[in-house]
Amino acid sequence: MHNLAIALKIKGYEVSGSDDEIFEPSRGRLKKYGILPKKEGWDANRIKSSIDVIIVGMHAKNDNPELLKAKELGLKIFSFPEYLYEHSKNKTRIVIGGSHGKTTITSMVLHVMKQQNIPCDYMVGAQLDGFEVMVKLTDSAKIMILEGDEYLTSPLDLRPKFHIYKPDIALISGIAWDHINVFPTFENYVEQFEIFASLISRDGTLIYFNEDENVDKIGSSARNDIKKRPYTIPDFEIENDITSLLFDQKKIPLEIFGEHNLANLNGARLICNELGISDNDFNIAIQSFTGAGKRLEKLGGNDSTTIFKDFAHSPSKLLATAEAVKSQFKNRKLVACMELHTYSSLSEKFLSHYKGCMDDVDIPKVFFSPHALQLKRLKPITTEQVKEAFENPKLQVYTNADELLNDLLKIDWKDKNLLMMSSGNFDGIDLDLLAEKVLEK
Repeated sequence: MHNLAIALKIKGYEVSGSDDEIFEPSRGRLKKYGILPKKEGWDANRIKSSIDVIIVGMHAKNDNPELLKAKELGLKIFSFPEYLYEHSKNKTRIVIGGSHGKTTITSMVLHVMKQQNIPCDYMVGAQLDGFEVMVKLTDSAKIMILEGDEYLTSPLDLRPKFHIYKPDIALISGIAWDHINVFPTFENYVEQFEIFASLISRDGTLIYFNEDENVDKIGSSARNDIKKRPYTIPDFEIENDITSLLFDQKKIPLEIFGEHNLANLNGARLICNELGISDNDFNIAIQSFTGAGKRLEKLGGNDSTTIFKDFAHSPSKLLATAEAVKSQFKNRKLVACMELHTYSSLSEKFLSHYKGCMDDVDIPKVFFSPHALQLKRLKPITTEQVKEAFENPKLQVYTNADELLNDLLKIDWKDKNLLMMSSGNFDGIDLDLLAEKVLEK
């Protein structure tokens, strides 16, 4: 939401906003653009009849006083994705969906488009090198690239966000049950992707990862009035801790690594092909792609140790991310910490899905905050329940961030890598400072 506010400010609109709490980096970025609210909280007196549009985020509940005043005045009200669709109605819309990989694929496409000097509007879920904002809106660009989140649109609209966008080109990267607080069964979750595919415009394109059984079923049974383009993991090799793409009898060194990222690369390639970018131009551009923020993001390293942070929190993401680091650095042991932070991961009935997820990790650690359970109004879980769920005798479970930090700093880091995985922040652990301290040892 704060990125949309900045995008609208850049576009020349007068923008104001409100929230019950505003944290960094949102606070600092809103302040930089002169649109940080003078005070936090809700105030119906802010809502005037002169306002052209109200855009509602997930924090505005049905009884929000500002929202009630906007309705009373008959103001035009959009959810975040509805506004993006309204902006892009006359553009070619590319929507990238999937339980995992969508941020990286969106980022790859944007990176290549920038290298090719092709203007586009966009919305992506991570900060990217070379891009000032995560949302860009213009009148001139003919293309809009959207990361298609399957979570709900707003408290007023219980449709998944990616059902709003009606893509001309759609991609599905993979399906692994998530957001069980709103999709109570796996079948119900898969159905959201089936609906997404059904909303592709006539003569549009569906690009899909056919090594995922559920995605392949959706792709192969999709409507016949759209083009269907399946993709797989491309050929590659790892030499001296560098992954190279093997394509058309050429070896193309990459900054990224891991089979899941190589699959993402192939999906991004097909999107770029649909937009008129050749394989050769794509391969040249993608070599300089270093990744999306918090997606196997390198925090530091030396000849013996490399530290990464990653957004991974679901079982499939844990498996893919840990496997990627282990495969890339075959001569180093892996210390991996993950935080149970989402509604799904902290749910007692979902915990069993983590069985075996960290079996490839040499020193596995899991952290969760009892306070997070309270905030999400979830039933408490115990460290014993977490150990039983993962079924890993090596696993150490923490509920105190200081204890986790102290134990990490006691490790002999020679020939070991550190992987910190969370959609949260490990109760305030400064990961950049942690990386510095690990590399000093």
